This record gives sequence, C-alpha cells and structure tokens, in this order.
Amino acid sequence: MGILYIVPTPVGNMEDMTFRAVRILKEVDLVLAEDTRTSGILLKHYEIRNSLMSHHKFNEHGTSASIVGRLLAGENVALISDAGTPGISDPGFFLVREAVRAGVEVQCLPGATAFVPALVASGLPCDRFVFEGFLPQKKGRQTRLESLRDEQRTMIFYESPYRLVKTLQQFAEVFGPERQVSVCREISKVHEESVRGALQEVIAHFQEREPKGEIVIVLGGCEK
Repeated sequence: MGILYIVPTPVGNMEDMTFRAVRILKEVDLVLAEDTRTSGILLKHYEIRNSLMSHHKFNEHGTSASIVGRLLAGENVALISDAGTPGISDPGFFLVREAVRAGVEVQCLPGATAFVPALVASGLPCDRFVFEGFLPQKKGRQTRLESLRDEQRTMIFYESPYRLVKTLQQFAEVFGPERQVSVCREISKVHEESVRGALQEVIAHFQEREPKGEIVIVLGGCEK
C-alpha cells in the first residue's frame, strides 16, 4: 500500500521549502496540485520532474476515489496546494478523509502555514487561539461574528485585500473599536508588513493606504 503525503509549499519566499518536501516531491509516483500552472513554477525551481495532476475544490469529489485506488495499489502520492499547507483553507480534507477511511497511511509534513507567523508576530496571546479562516461572505456572516463576541482566545481570520477595510469595520461594530488587532500581509515576501493597534487605528491606516497581497487578521480575544 502506498502513502499519501501532504506537503506544505512556501506562502511567499521560495527558501521556505524544506529539504524533505523537495525529496518527497521527487520520489512519489504522482503529485496532486491545486493549480498545475502555479505548482509547475515551484517544481521547476527545485528541478522536480514528476507527473502533475490537477486536484482542487471543484473536482476533488470526482477524483479522490481513483486516487485512493492508486494508493491502495501501492503508489505514493503527494498533495500540494498553491501555497501553505493543504487542508488549511485549501483543498485536502476530503482526500485525506477518504484515504484514512480506506486504511491508507497519511503523512503530513511540517512546513509553511500563513497564520502561524502572523499569530506569533502579532504581539497578541498565542498560547490559546481559534482559527476561523475565511468568514462567510454573505449568509451566516453576521451570525458567525456575533457568536465570537465573547471569545476570550485570540482569533485568526483570512481575508482578501479588497474586503479588508469592510471586514475590519464589521469587527469594530461587533467587538468594539478599541479591540486590539494585527493585520499581517505578504508573509515572508519582500513587502511583508504587520500593522498593529486598536481596530479604529488599523482601519484608518488601510483607508489611507490601499491593502495589497494575502491578508491574515489576528484579533485579540475578549478580556474578562
């Protein structure tokens, strides 16, 4: 029986790839990629010449059965996403679940995940936290925010730069304008930046300076 490897890839800086990740991607029989064009650039950079197959949220329910079949037949398969660790706000969960149900060994390599450096660098408590990922864009969004009003742990969200200011304004309405927040963008890239302060201060900052790049919001918990 083969092994399903979950392989994190850099969220920005190419040097964040681990030696083990490169070796696994060279040795497996098949590499599953969220976007073969994006992953093709990464693999070319590390001189990895391997078979690439598209595996994303729009086709994973249709392709997972055949992939599990290949694993059961003895092939080793690696899953990568465009950036970071598969399964964390990226495709991966469904395939892992099906592989586990079939008795296939699943190994997840440690590596890049955007929210970890954002959390640690925020200056907010990181001993206990809750990861919320992307909030619902419409239905259920306000209900989700209201359910977190009294959350005492540090909260982590992913957001698009185009919706950042609106989201921070919604946070200020629900959690109060004085609630502490850290907005980290372009993690591990040349223009990495963390903007920290009260929600009202960070909102003013991004109203004056248009946010760009991938965004992680780290929001302080409710103080009891």
